Amino acid sequence: MSIGLTDILESAGKPTREFGSPDGSKILVLPYGGRVLGLFASSSAENFYWTHPALASVESARGFYSSDQWHNSGGDRTWLAPEIDLFFPDYPSRKTYFQQRALDPGSYEVADHNGVLEIAGRFEVKNYRTGRLISLEISKRIGPALNPLRYERALEVSDVEYAGYTQRTLLKIADGGEHSRIELWSLVQMPHGGNLLIPTYSRTEPTRIFGSIPDEDLVVQKRTIRYKMRQTGEHRIAVKAVATTGRVGYKYCSGGNWALIVRNFAVNPSGEYIDTPWDDFDDLGYSAQACNVNSALGRFSELEYHIPAIGAGTERLQCSDETQVWAFRGSKRGVEEIARVLLGANEDSAVD
Repeated sequence: MSIGLTDILESAGKPTREFGSPDGSKILVLPYGGRVLGLFASSSAENFYWTHPALASVESARGFYSSDQWHNSGGDRTWLAPEIDLFFPDYPSRKTYFQQRALDPGSYEVADHNGVLEIAGRFEVKNYRTGRLISLEISKRIGPALNPLRYERALEVSDVEYAGYTQRTLLKIADGGEHSRIELWSLVQMPHGGNLLIPTYSRTEPTRIFGSIPDEDLVVQKRTIRYKMRQTGEHRIAVKAVATTGRVGYKYCSGGNWALIVRNFAVNPSGEYIDTPWDDFDDLGYSAQACNVNSALGRFSELEYHIPAIGAGTERLQCSDETQVWAFRGSKRGVEEIARVLLGANEDSAVD
């Protein structure tokens, strides 16, 4: 399955843990960075997720982890928002973007609780806009997510393999919540060049957070936003909670097969979503995002979502989130049919 990757990380001083689901899905957890690094179907050694090219050999992995750059190993990670508060250390200047190392890679521990892996960490981050420190606790539990299509008798997709997992995340503010609001921000990194599908309840124009995206790469339909993530540079879009359904999918081709990754998450338009465009702090309410990266940071596509904030003004100092990742790989026809069922994708938004 992931023998090469696990051995390389072990030799580089970054050991992993594995979780096996009853359906055969295999999940590779990297405590360094507190992330799910790999997702594999029962009969496949091919990772659904993007991992940093430096992890291809022991020598390059050691060099990567000994450098002072951000150690973005890849996979599925948990960050915090608002981005403008936590990632711009010279605020109000936006020239420097910095990932606070207390958060990522942080210091996380992994334990087995009755067959469920728990990733837990305690740390302190700085709100650069207020200059205040916030003490936080995060715990994530990784468990099974059975194939959501297993009871669909009319669906013929026997040529498509499946892998999935459920992640339950708890965020607590231990100190500093009286002066800051903060929210969970979850991000999955996938191979670059695919097609992102965001189902919506009505025709909705996404907000372009940064980067210049050609109109032909961002198509808005009656109930779907389609984003071809293929450009050079860095680009992000965001969609409001009032429009999003709680599912986002990403389709790409790899080794002659097609793959589909679907993230299923809860959306609460009554909640306070506080991650905003960098130049308009009053433009609130965004629950789903997508980021195209083909730059010095790497070459990947990112599927992102937020949950409502806790802290100042919310009357809450903790929150919980439950999300599923469903991943499929197989024929183009099979993947298109699954996208139609799970995402409402029509012919106009099919794989191309």
